Amino acid sequence: MPHLITRGIPTEFVRAISRPLVDELARVCDCGTDNFTIECLQTTGVFDGELVPSFPFIEVAWFERGQEVRDRFAQAVDAHLKTVGISEAEIAFVAYQEDSYYVNGKRFG
Repeated sequence: MPHLITRGIPTEFVRAISRPLVDELARVCDCGTDNFTIECLQTTGVFDGELVPSFPFIEVAWFERGQEVRDRFAQAVDAHLKTVGISEAEIAFVAYQEDSYYVNGKRFG
């Protein structure tokens, strides 16, 4: 945890930045790199009856760490995306509640 779910970004781009990105995010979150998962969703955009490229979007699902960490996290993701030519992307955070998160059928919090 955190989980990064990407769409509209080529898998090879995500793969290229994954190691340095996770290294930086681990420092931002003060946790190990093994806490992170990244998934690349293959999507098809549709607009006005036509197929269009999906807009670059990353959803971050995590346990809330506060505004400062969230800001630094988003800035790090954005900076790494720029290194592979993604000049514009959106990032959204979804905060899990510890008492509503289960691991192997047992409540986490």
